[in-house]
Amino acid sequence: MIMNGAQIAIETLIEQGVTDVFGYPGGQVLNIYDALYCASDRLRHILTAHEQGAAHAADGYARVTGKVGVVIATSGPGATNLVTGIATAMLDSVPMVAITGNVPTYLIGRDGFQEVDITGVTMPITKHNYFVTKVEDLAETIRDAFRIAKSGRPGPVLIDIPKDVQEAECEYTYAAPYDPIRFAQASEALISEAADMINSAVRPYIYIGGGAAREGLSREIIALADKIDGYIGSSLMGLSLIPNSHVRFLGMQGMHGRYASSRGAKEADVIIAIGVRFSDRAIGDVKQYSKNAKIIQLDGDIAEINKNVSVDIGIVGDITSALLKMTELCEEKKHPNWKKKIETYREYGKAIGAEMEKNAGDTLTPKKILDVINNGKNDNTVIVTDVGQHQMWTAQYARFERPRRLATSGGLGTMGYGMGAAIGAYIAEDERPILITGDGSFGMNMTELATAVTYNIPMIIVIMNNGVLGMVRQWQTLFYDKHYSSTVLDRKTDFVKIAEAFGARGERVDSAESFKAAFERAVSYSGPYLIDAAIGMDEFVLPMLPPGAKMEDIITEDFSSSDVSSDDENEKDGAE
Repeated sequence: MIMNGAQIAIETLIEQGVTDVFGYPGGQVLNIYDALYCASDRLRHILTAHEQGAAHAADGYARVTGKVGVVIATSGPGATNLVTGIATAMLDSVPMVAITGNVPTYLIGRDGFQEVDITGVTMPITKHNYFVTKVEDLAETIRDAFRIAKSGRPGPVLIDIPKDVQEAECEYTYAAPYDPIRFAQASEALISEAADMINSAVRPYIYIGGGAAREGLSREIIALADKIDGYIGSSLMGLSLIPNSHVRFLGMQGMHGRYASSRGAKEADVIIAIGVRFSDRAIGDVKQYSKNAKIIQLDGDIAEINKNVSVDIGIVGDITSALLKMTELCEEKKHPNWKKKIETYREYGKAIGAEMEKNAGDTLTPKKILDVINNGKNDNTVIVTDVGQHQMWTAQYARFERPRRLATSGGLGTMGYGMGAAIGAYIAEDERPILITGDGSFGMNMTELATAVTYNIPMIIVIMNNGVLGMVRQWQTLFYDKHYSSTVLDRKTDFVKIAEAFGARGERVDSAESFKAAFERAVSYSGPYLIDAAIGMDEFVLPMLPPGAKMEDIITEDFSSSDVSSDDENEKDGAE
């Protein structure tokens, strides 16, 4: 069938199983939007308020479904507005295809109106990108982009299509979607060696990340933990894979991780790392990280092995099959002393939280906010965050019982991510999302309230409003002699009136009781509902491991001068 390039682009998206795309039109993608109009019964387009919001929406869509998110933008500023969203997806290994228009090929390099070399701009932040010069190559290019985006370690791919390529015609032939290329099978010899190492352990600890979460390895990881009598900690990107209610799950480890998880990593004698890259925020001082432990690392990407931490056994390949084989070779074990130690750390972590809440009295605190949210949501609810203190409080206190229920920017740490991602999460699953944000982050992309209202998305927006850039202020308090340079916002912004101006509902609260009542009203409302929750500007995210510090340097407020046990005691009771 003869079609023009724009029609081919849309038909190929439909061919690849795409049902929803996000974007914003402009001069150099008018042909694509015309083709979208004609295919609107088969492909839904979500018009956002800004291209960055569209990119984050495609990202959120991909995170909760595992499918490839698709975003469309015009040339020049439309394309460059995607850059932050593309980089966010790249650093968190999120599958995305970004389609941009450009000036006609005969104007390339002549500084025409809204011409930008977007393939050059995005080369460092994409798995691959394409500049299409012939309409005959377009369909196969889009198919390749989807294959690359979802094969191996996922990530974003950009396709730049000049306007004359969109207008040119050629024969289009339907093709079935490509299956993604799987990782090769891992070395059985290394798997056997790893199993022997685990069998000799008395304090086994499993550390999971985004790679494990993408593979959906919750049952497999729990099966390994049960068999070896080990405990499970996670990176930020690994959260929601293991149910919070599971007795073996200790929560997030690292700079703002749960005390038991971080201590578990430090005291373990064998760490089994699955789909994690040992980020500096998760491990502290690289030289000191679990220096007394043997480390086994399973990852599909060979570049991650020994990149940040030197490991004893690096297993590269399909982590699902490798994990199953390793579990089969492991022996049934019981480690009562390890269990006792972990439970001691758990209780200590609870004591830290209880002391903080006791000192807070009746004031509204982040934990009280999260307690209400936990009690008011269901297991299918997707929680989305922006970046800052609220993100870490969510990681510490939010309860997840199903995989892919958290969408948050980990690697890039993108303030302003949340509104777009929450919209994408709702479009993906038709399930009310909850956005937890801060006044600083929300101010970055609150224009997407227009999108939420237009599509009547029943999202709940909870702003933890402390009037400051909280995480930066916390660092200034602890490490910069309280030099609060440009972190006190001192803004007169009325978020409730802004919500109402966009057509949403909103209210302001300053107590646990009023927040609970507001949240109940939000749950029963059919559209976007904003709750501006006032919290103290000096609320800290604790525990906190200072950047590059050892576990002994962990800050736990009133507990900072004491610890559960000395290193010598920890070494002594490791034997069983």
